[in-house]
Amino acid sequence: MALFSQPTARALAILDLLMANPQQAFGLTEMTRRLNLNKATCHAILTTMANYGFLVQHPKTKAYRLGPSIIAAGNAAFAQFPVLEYARPELEGLNSDLNLGFAVTARSKLHQVLLALYGNATPLMDSFQLGLRLPNAAPIAACFTAFSPAKQLEAWLTRAHESRGGYNERLDQKLRVSVIAIRARGYEVTLKTRAEEELTRELTRIHQSWSLQELEEATNKYQQGICLEHYHLDRVDPKARYEVSTIAVPVFVYRQVPVMCFVAGSMDAPMTGAQIEDIATRMKQSADRVTRLASGHEPSANA
Repeated sequence: MALFSQPTARALAILDLLMANPQQAFGLTEMTRRLNLNKATCHAILTTMANYGFLVQHPKTKAYRLGPSIIAAGNAAFAQFPVLEYARPELEGLNSDLNLGFAVTARSKLHQVLLALYGNATPLMDSFQLGLRLPNAAPIAACFTAFSPAKQLEAWLTRAHESRGGYNERLDQKLRVSVIAIRARGYEVTLKTRAEEELTRELTRIHQSWSLQELEEATNKYQQGICLEHYHLDRVDPKARYEVSTIAVPVFVYRQVPVMCFVAGSMDAPMTGAQIEDIATRMKQSADRVTRLASGHEPSANA
């Protein structure tokens, strides 16, 4: 079993809450209610974080916000991920031209994480805002896995089987076909599902109460649910119409493994396969420009 630190989880829950509500400050009472923490424990954590500059407390209202040490940490992280700087103008331009919302996602060993949002990418993403973490288990994060080494593919598939209680040959074959299709055409298309609708409702509810445990349970249930639904569009017929949830393209820099993905959402009405292909083409062009800029092969517009 993986090691787990309850004190660390409490501190992370506080940061998660403030990160997802950047325009709002929270007092001790509201914080303890939302996070279901003991008041004395919460006060001790908040005081320690404020003393070290990770939070700031309003002198009159006593409410807490993220502090300068978090800004410094964010800038340090951003410096290690400069590709986001090049992504912003590209996705803002796509958002304006295509009237769609766009997001940037990255991948850790166990999660796919929402890094940036331009417009309302999807109700799912909007319900949790920045920092949304989904399990890095099939079929989630397929756009990353399709361009990753075979070892990562097998681990991704194994996590999906384990989440459902054991190996399932039919599921395994379905997931492998989807990965092959994504790699062949260079982009991923996901369809709207009942599991997504349920997760959107759950994230909205959790947003009002807040619990890392509930969030993990909801996202794990979502991952397990979409294993049973028609989630990936493996073949795009230009004349057919589809209920599309997202279109994702990989972004490469130095190695042939994606460092992040561009994700389009906010498809309010069914769209044709031809429309999907047009949107994906525009996104791939933007991703290619970001790759050239980040690798120093194309001059910046500000140069």
